[in-house]
Amino acid sequence: MRSAVVTNAGDRIRWVELPGREPVRVYLHGLGASSPAYFAGVAAHPLLGGHRSLLLDLLGHGISDRPVEFGYTLEGHADAVASALVAEGVRGAEVVAHSMGGAIAVMLAARHPGLVARLVLVDANLDPVEVRAGAAGSGGIAAYSEEEFLAGGWREVRERAGAHWWATMRLAGREALHRSAVHLAKGAVRGVLMELDVPRTFLVPAADGPLPGADALSAAGVDVVAVPDCGHNIMLDNPDAFARAAADALARRSGTGPVGTAR
Repeated sequence: MRSAVVTNAGDRIRWVELPGREPVRVYLHGLGASSPAYFAGVAAHPLLGGHRSLLLDLLGHGISDRPVEFGYTLEGHADAVASALVAEGVRGAEVVAHSMGGAIAVMLAARHPGLVARLVLVDANLDPVEVRAGAAGSGGIAAYSEEEFLAGGWREVRERAGAHWWATMRLAGREALHRSAVHLAKGAVRGVLMELDVPRTFLVPAADGPLPGADALSAAGVDVVAVPDCGHNIMLDNPDAFARAAADALARRSGTGPVGTAR
C-alpha cells in the first residue's frame, strides 16, 4: 500500500501498487467501491499484467482518508487523483475506470491532460441520473438530503445495495458517499469525453443493448465495445472477456475503430 497527500489539510489517497513496466496503469473504481476489490484480478490477468499498476481508492472511499470538509465533486475527485499522480511522478498514464470512476477519469483527462495518455471507461456515467427515492445507485442516494442520509437513510441504502456492494460501500465515509452520489447524479461528462484528444474506449455490457449515443461517440473517435455475459461490473462478471477487451483497447493506436463486440 502506498499513499500521497492530496489536500491542504493533509488528507491522503491510498492505493495498492503492482510493480511492472511503463506506461503506468491507473485503475479507478465506482461509487461506494474500492479499486483493489474490483480490479485486482484483472490487473494481474495474463493479458493485462506486467505493467506498474495503481489500484487507487478515491478520497472518501476504501483505504483512503474520508475528510468531512471535502466537497466530493467530480472535479474535486479528479484534482485529488491528479495530486496523487503528480506526487508519484506519474505522467501519461493509461487509466481504466469503472462507473463513477469513469466520469472522474474524463474530468482528470480534461483538467490535467499531461497525466492521461489513454482512457478505458467501463460502463461509466456520462449523463445525469434520475434522482428518485428508492432507486438503486446514485439516484437513490441523492434523493436524500445529507442530513436525512446521515440520520438513517444510509441504512435503507444498505438494504438496497445488497451484501456484495455493501462490503465496500460500508468503508466509504457517509458524507463522502452522499456528496459523491449527488454530484454524480448531476454530472454530464459526455461532451467533455467527445472533445478529449486521447485514445478512448467505452466498454458496455452487451446485454444492456446499444449504448445511447454510441454513433455520436464513435464519430468523435470513442471506440464503443460491447462485452458479453456480464452486467455493470464487467471486470467481476466476465474477467476474461474484460481483459481481452481492455487489452485490445490499450493496444489500439487511436480511437478510430467502429462500434464492436468483444470476443
